[in-house]
Amino acid sequence: MQIFTEILGNIHSPEWEKKIDGFHVESIILDQWTAQKSRFLAKSDHGNEYPVALKRQSQIVDGDVVYYNPDEKKVIVLRLSLNPVLEIDLSKLEGKTPEEIIRISVELGHAIGNQHWPAVVKGTKVYVPLTVDRKVMLSVMETHNIDDIEYTFHEGTEVIPYMAPHEIRRLFGGASHGNHHIHGDGEHAHAHIAY
Repeated sequence: MQIFTEILGNIHSPEWEKKIDGFHVESIILDQWTAQKSRFLAKSDHGNEYPVALKRQSQIVDGDVVYYNPDEKKVIVLRLSLNPVLEIDLSKLEGKTPEEIIRISVELGHAIGNQHWPAVVKGTKVYVPLTVDRKVMLSVMETHNIDDIEYTFHEGTEVIPYMAPHEIRRLFGGASHGNHHIHGDGEHAHAHIAY
């Protein structure tokens, strides 16, 4: 049995789009938990089972090629099935006074923290994985009615290119396997992790 040990390219790049034109594409669909691992055994959309053993800290991107054979005209790719992400845009706060920025940030932190939703901050945006029904998340945001923020949902695969590996794990690593609750700060923080 062949073990896939490296990413050869990505089918979304122009080079690979041309390279595999007319090829048979077999996909290994990874859920958001498996996509965080570098070593796993997964089934393809054809029912074949493949071992994958990438270098540690490898970051899998939707469409990564792990097998390419021009003689067979066959390519095997990793496809990601990730939950959507709520993107909260705080860029309107940049012109506010420090007091307003603190008030709005604390209100948002309270809204997200009260739900025990994990979050990643990138610049003026906060990303929260969809861990409950989309309507519930929107209801929470609307109930808190926080001034000068905008929010919208994006597919998980759209935000991955902008994230570091530890941020991807925070957004997607535990969403389907339980809730991570962290209380306190610094050395007094403690976590409740349910699997």
